[in-house]
Amino acid sequence: MENKNKIQKVRELNVYKSAFSSAMEIFSITKSFPTTEIYSLTDQIRRSSRSVCSNLAEGWHKRRYIAAFINKLTDSVQEAAETQTWLEFSLACGYINQKTFDQLYEQYEHIIAQLLTMVTKAPTFCKTH
Repeated sequence: MENKNKIQKVRELNVYKSAFSSAMEIFSITKSFPTTEIYSLTDQIRRSSRSVCSNLAEGWHKRRYIAAFINKLTDSVQEAAETQTWLEFSLACGYINQKTFDQLYEQYEHIIAQLLTMVTKAPTFCKTH
């Protein structure tokens, strides 16, 4: 776990880096999705994957208030779980293969675990100085 004193910006958090990288991977993969999915599956999976980062960033800037910080971390967890669901639909529709699904699904499992660890250790991130 990162030490709050060393982390100055949300972009420095390992979980943020992982979530951002995964969202960019999803963006790249979804470029090949059928145009009929542009306003449904493609849009939904891109939005949920990006929301993991945006909620984490919002939470990072609300660390002064532990409840607000935890709330935004929880929102990030929910968006990561939603992304996993859209990955399942992508696999079932044949838009991604099993290997890609397994890799991305596992990346989001790791992201969720990191976020939940941050929730349990929220006071260490929220100490004011």
